[in-house]
Amino acid sequence: MKLKIFIISLLIASISSAQISDFTDTEISISDMIDGTLLAPNTDEKTDLVIIIAGSGPTNRNGNQNILKNNNLKKLAEALAVNNISSFRYDKRIVKQIKTGKIDVESIRFEDFVNDAKDVVAYFKDKDEFKNIYIAGHSQGSLVGMLAMDDVDGFISLAGAGQNIGDVIVEQINNTARQFVEETKKVVTELKAGKTTKDFPPALSSMFNMQIQPFMISWMKYNPVEIIETIKQPILIINGTKDLQVSVDEAKLLSNGNKDAELVIIENMNHVLFTIEGDRLENSKSYNESFRELNKELIDTIVTFIKNKE
Repeated sequence: MKLKIFIISLLIASISSAQISDFTDTEISISDMIDGTLLAPNTDEKTDLVIIIAGSGPTNRNGNQNILKNNNLKKLAEALAVNNISSFRYDKRIVKQIKTGKIDVESIRFEDFVNDAKDVVAYFKDKDEFKNIYIAGHSQGSLVGMLAMDDVDGFISLAGAGQNIGDVIVEQINNTARQFVEETKKVVTELKAGKTTKDFPPALSSMFNMQIQPFMISWMKYNPVEIIETIKQPILIINGTKDLQVSVDEAKLLSNGNKDAELVIIENMNHVLFTIEGDRLENSKSYNESFRELNKELIDTIVTFIKNKE
C-alpha cells in the first residue's frame, strides 16, 4: 500500500511539473511605473496576447490589494495559458509607489492609467511576437482599456461600468448608505464641473477627501458609452448577475453604445469573477478567498471570442 501511494505521489508530481513547464513566467518592467508578468505557453508558434488591466484601488497584477487576496487576475492569466493564449498583467502604478514609499495621490490622474496601458501596448507591438493583441479591462480597467484601444485587435470588458463614474457612485451610495445620497449628488455635481469642494460627508472621506478629488475630477470627464461607441475593433462585454458593484444594467448600457459589441451575462458570477451560489455574505467573503476557481463560462466565452477572431 505504501508503495502504491508513493508511486501515485510521484505520478501527480510529474503531471504537475509537466503542466508548469508548459508555460513560462517572465517578469517585465515596461517603465519606471509598470512592472508585470508575461505568462506565455511554450510553443514555437505565435500566440494571441491579452493585456489584463486591473480595477480600482491599489490593485496588483494578480488582482489583489493589501487586505484582499483572491488572485482572480492571476487565475485568468493561467486559464488563458491553458488555452494557448499569452497574457501580460501588471501592477497599477500606485502599487509601485506604495512599495517605494513614494506615494503621490494628489498628482495622479486617470490619464496616467491610460498612458500606462498605452505604454504596455506599444511595448508588445514593437516586439512583434504575437498574432493579435487584446485588452481585457476589469472594472475601472474597462474604461482605461477603452481609452487605450488605438493599436490593438480587440477589447474585452469585464464588469465595466456603462455610466459615468460619478453616477455610479451616486447609485452605490443610494443602495448602501441612502442617508448620504443627496449630499453625494451635490459633491458629484461639483466634481463633474471640474471643481473641488470641502462640503462632503465625513463618512465618505475615503472617496471624496481633498487629496483624491483632482483624480476623481479627471475620471468623471469620461462617459464609457461615448467612448465604446468610437471603438471599431471587435468587442466582448461580460458581466455577472451576482456582481455587487457593477450591475448587469451597466453592461447593457455599454452594449447599447456599440451595436457590434457582443454581450454575455453570466448567471451567478460576481465582481471578482467567481461563481456564487449563496447569499450576499458568501459573495462579500469571496473577495478574500483565493481558493476559489474562476467561473468556467467566463473562460470559455473569452477563449471563444479570441479564437473566432483568428
